[in-house]
Amino acid sequence: MRILIFGATGMVGQGVLRESVLAAQVESVATIGRTATGTRHAKLQEIVHENLFDYSTIESQLTGFTACFFCLGISASGMSEAEYTRLTYELTLAAATALARLNPGMTLIYVSGAGADSSESSRTMWARVRGRTENAVQRLPLKAYSFRPAMIQPLHGARSKTAAYRTFYALTAPLMPLLRWLFPKSILTTEIIGVAMLEVAQHGAPRAVLETADISAAARRARKPY
Repeated sequence: MRILIFGATGMVGQGVLRESVLAAQVESVATIGRTATGTRHAKLQEIVHENLFDYSTIESQLTGFTACFFCLGISASGMSEAEYTRLTYELTLAAATALARLNPGMTLIYVSGAGADSSESSRTMWARVRGRTENAVQRLPLKAYSFRPAMIQPLHGARSKTAAYRTFYALTAPLMPLLRWLFPKSILTTEIIGVAMLEVAQHGAPRAVLETADISAAARRARKPY
């Protein structure tokens, strides 16, 4: 497989990148973002591109991919719905539309969030926008899946870019093993998400929207010991 990753500098993206370069079934990995990840690996190519709403100048670098893992995401805190829509819905669709045209039939996995509303009618702004984004990606000529993780435990040095989240993960780290034992269907790790994405990219999934339990099940199908 040839994998393209958006958002590889974020916490989820870091975990997905790690699993992708380590996977024997992955031939090559490309990351795309406004800044380089700083990761070095023989399989890895980094595409630094400032305007994530327009890919016309780099289309030649965006062809020949088996799957795209779209891990870009921001918190809606303090944002208007118009601003959050631009940085979530419009940004995602700009990339997904270009990739659908350049890579017919590729698999695209969009990282959404637990609580996203597919009906697009939720009173919660971010849930409406995320649900709308999921639906729009599903309508493109792609094999599209949406991952809806809830609580995530960062592993192998993965760190959130948001200071408040970093503090939260630092405070809860000692409790994570117990919490994962108590709530195995509610808490994922960055490693599980990465393995699950590779599994779904290679073999598909029974449904287009994968909740936390579905993501865990996909990772188990990859026969890794979690």
